[in-house]
Formats: sequence, structure tokens, C-alpha cells
Amino acid sequence: MQALRYWDYYGMTDTFTDLHQRAKNKESFHLLYDIITSRNNILLAYRKIKSNKGSKTPGTDGKTILDIEKRTEDELVEEIQRLLKNYRPKKVRRKLIEKDNGKMRPLGIPCILDRIIQQCFKQVLEPIAEAHFYNHNYGFRPLRSTHHAMARVQYLVNQSKLHFVVDIDIQGFFDNINHTLLIKQLWNLGIQDRKVLACISKMLKAEVDGEGIPTKGSPQGGLLSPLLSNIVLNELDKWVADQWELFPLTNPIKSQPGKRNAKMKTNLKEGYIVRYADDFKILCRDWNTAEKWFHAVRLFLKERLKLDISPEKSKIINLRKHKSAFLGFTIRANRKRKKRVAHTFVKAEKMQKIKAEAKKRVQELRISPTAQNALRFNSFVLGLHNYFNRATHVNLAFSRLAYEISAFMYNRLKSVGKYEHPNNPPPTYKKFYSLGSKTHKVAGVYLFPLGIIKTKNTMCFTQSLTPFTEEGRIQITTRLRIDVRQEIVLLLDSKIPTRSVEYMDNRISRYSMKQGKCEITGMFLEAQDVNCHHYIPKHLGGTDKFNNLRILQKEVHKLIHMTDTTKIDTLIKVLGITEPMLEKINKYRRKCELECIK
Repeated sequence: MQALRYWDYYGMTDTFTDLHQRAKNKESFHLLYDIITSRNNILLAYRKIKSNKGSKTPGTDGKTILDIEKRTEDELVEEIQRLLKNYRPKKVRRKLIEKDNGKMRPLGIPCILDRIIQQCFKQVLEPIAEAHFYNHNYGFRPLRSTHHAMARVQYLVNQSKLHFVVDIDIQGFFDNINHTLLIKQLWNLGIQDRKVLACISKMLKAEVDGEGIPTKGSPQGGLLSPLLSNIVLNELDKWVADQWELFPLTNPIKSQPGKRNAKMKTNLKEGYIVRYADDFKILCRDWNTAEKWFHAVRLFLKERLKLDISPEKSKIINLRKHKSAFLGFTIRANRKRKKRVAHTFVKAEKMQKIKAEAKKRVQELRISPTAQNALRFNSFVLGLHNYFNRATHVNLAFSRLAYEISAFMYNRLKSVGKYEHPNNPPPTYKKFYSLGSKTHKVAGVYLFPLGIIKTKNTMCFTQSLTPFTEEGRIQITTRLRIDVRQEIVLLLDSKIPTRSVEYMDNRISRYSMKQGKCEITGMFLEAQDVNCHHYIPKHLGGTDKFNNLRILQKEVHKLIHMTDTTKIDTLIKVLGITEPMLEKINKYRRKCELECIK
């Protein structure tokens, strides 16, 4: 049995499901503002933001999630509702980060309360937009990933034998989104609540600190921006798909080959689009068709979406002769026996960047050979392997990289660690890597070897997977026992005015994670019997963080804090406390600086 997904909290699942179904039925929405500003939606938004790494990044007001979590639930809800009555977003902080090509990408970081507000909007608009999105758009959507986009491209190359690719690079896409057109596109999706559209318009026109009020574009870094960018380019997806893939036939044909053969007799352009954010490809069967698509897409982007393409980066590629780059990978249709199959590799520029980063982390280890730095290096390696192991020739790429930096690593780490075969390594090492190769041991931690990696098959996305339908949710995760869900609803309705919003939210998380069981006795607890204990008491410096909270039975909680020996003895007998349970209770009491029970 698994813990609840974030959308299951605060009773918003049914609301999102209803919005998604109504959008599927092509309904319009005029009363979304009330859902967006509802108490449960705001608390769900806080919960989602809190778990985001960027929540500790300050905006122009210098505040982070740490300043918000001290407030009570009522204070947070009332402030968000007050701000939205006459919404005026604060200035956006500008930050530049380096792109793979060496250029700088401008990020816009809103203030923390504006981020929570954007998340409130995203939660309600996303189920509606998802009902309209094209199947093979994989960027910034629930449950989809870059690997699914790569799987689709490989499928089209291997199974459909489409070996010509139209590569289009949109010039400064996020900086050139047309605001007026975007509002019209939202309206056409059925989002016709004028209050909601007015708030989104204000978000788009939020002043950038030091630059002024933007007239176009959507700031990268805003929580709503990925959804809005998908809405802008969804029009392109549908336009391409409607010209071949979804083109209706007069006489219905059940088989896919039959449909294609029927369309081949027409003047239609055969082409399939695969998109991840603003990075997309159209796969075709021959050069002439690809050329038609290239010019058609260029004109559509210019005339319909007011976007320009980069002439240097946009081109047509024959995969039989040249490689095409996509999402950090390269892909080429190489001959294998009597047919051609997609061979994928890691992009050369990406490998150079990985090499430089690996050397930098090795240097850090030499200067400061701590277990923490060794674990950070392992996290870096495992992250690379988990992402690039979908490439068919990933072993060749990483074994070559490991060879190139092997002398560098040996010379830097020989003074701070040992180079040996792993002797009784931790389970994580055994799970991912073989014990037959030597590796460095620094501060008692075996470093994950860069060169040991196996290709993992890319799997196409199952289109029925979605958090916005009952069937989709059943596929995602096994449903929890109904009693746990009912008790969570009761906990959500309970109010403790003196407690912070962080405490109230983490209490529910802890209860869900422990499946409603007392962490000492293991008994299932109904909502009225739940006590939430601070492992390190607040008067001794404890916080309301998730890791400092424990779900306990009410009487067990009393036992931890009792000082009267007579009452303690009586309660131990009544509860039937065993020796292992008493050990746990004493551990808790020591943290409270109380004497152990004998």
C-alpha cells in the first residue's frame, strides 16, 4: 500500500476529475475563480510549493517558504484570498543561467506568495488543458518525460520507417509568446472566467526587476509558464496532426496500415510531430515531404503564433546519413541486417560538459574528502546514468568518458582514498553496479563508476495514464484502504488555531505515510485518537518539519510526557506496553530530557 499522491490531499481529486471530464465534453468554464480561491486548493498549492526545491529561493521581497510556514492555515488562506481580490503581482527577480550552448537563459523568479498563487491557478487549469492536449506532447505534463518523447521518435524510425526529420528551432520561444494570442487560446479551451483571465494577464505583465514591464513572453521560472507554453504550442500540434495523423476519412478503416494506404492516394503530407516543450521534430518518409513540412511550419509559426525560427539551427536531416539531436541525445537510422533501426547516442557537446563537471567534482573530493562530498559525487553519477541509459550506445559513450578521466581521477584521489575492488559495499552499490571492477573508496564511501552502465529499453507512454480520471489513477497506484482516506478527510477538517500551516500539513503527510498506525504500538488510529508528537520538543529547539513529527496514540503520547510514576505504571498496564515498545518510549523521553521508565 502506497502513500497518497499530492493531488489526493485536501479533497480536490473529484473537482479536478470533474473539470477534466467537462473539458473532454467541450464545455466552457465561467466560475473557475471560486475553485482557485477555495481553502482546499490554496492549501494544496502550499503543499506542492513546499516540496519544491525552489521554494527556498527568494524573490524580490527576500522571502522564502520558511517565512510562510510559520503562519496558521487560516492566515495563509485569508492572505491569498485578499491578494487575489485585486491581484497585483510583485516584481519578478531576474536570474541568468548558462545553457548547453554557452549562452545565458533569463529566468524570472516570482515572490513566494505569487508562486503559491500561480500554483493555485495551475492546479485548476491543468485538468482542463490536459483534456485538449495532443497525445505526443511530452514536455511539462503529468507523468510524461523526455524518455517517452525519445521512445516515440525511436518507434517512428523503427516501426514506421520514417527516416527524414524536420528540425525546427523556435527563436527565443518563452521570450516571444504573444500575450493577446495566449488569452484567446485560453478562451478557446473553454477557460472563459474573466476574473481568471485578468489575473493571468497580470502575471504575464508582472514587472521584471531592473527591466520594466514586458510586452510579450512568459518568464521561465514561473510555475504557470510551462502550462501556458504548452497551450500556445498545442495549436501547432493539432494543426500538424490534423493534416495527416488525425485527418478524417470518408469511409472508416479500422487498421492503421489501411488508413495510411488510403491517405497515400491523396495530396496530403505524411508527417508525425513529437514535441517536448519548445523542442520538436516532424518525422517524414521522404525528402520532398519533409521540405513541404519545413516551409509550412515556418509560415504557421510566423503568421499564426507570431514566432520566428532560427535559420541556422532549423533544417531537414536524412537520418540514414546524419545524426539529429534531441533532448541531449543524438539519433540516427543505421542499417541492421535488412532494415534500418534507430541508434541513439549521447550528444557530443553534452559529453564534454559532463566530463568538465565530473572533473570539478573529483577536484572537490580531493580538497575536501568527506563522506558527504563522496555521496554527492555518487548522486551526480547515478543521475547521469538514470537519464542517459535509454541511449542504445550509452555504454560506449560512458566507458570512453571513464577512460579519458581515469588518470585524472587516480592522480587526484590516490592521496585521499583507495583504488580497489568493492569489499562488502552498501546495498545501493550492489543494486546498480557490479563488483568486478575497481573503484575509488573515499571517506568509507565507494564511488559509483562512471563507465559501468547498461542500456535500458525506452517504453512508449501509455496514453490512458492520467491523474485526472478514475481509470488513470487506478493504473498509477494501488488505492489506499478506504478507512485511511476517511480518517485523512476528518484530519483535514480538524482545526488547531495555534498550530502553523507547516505543522498541519506535515501531520497529514506523516499519518498517510504510516498508514494511520501509531509509530510505537502499530495500532491503527482513527482521527480522534491521533496525536502528533514533536520528536525534539519545540522548547528544546524542535521544529514542525516532517522529520520531527511522530504519529502516536493519545494515551501513548501522554505516557511520553508523564512524570508521575504511579500514573505511568497504571497506564503501562492499561495499554499493555511490551518491552520493545518501552524501549521506543524511553528513546522519545530522552529526547524530551525526561527520565527513562524502568
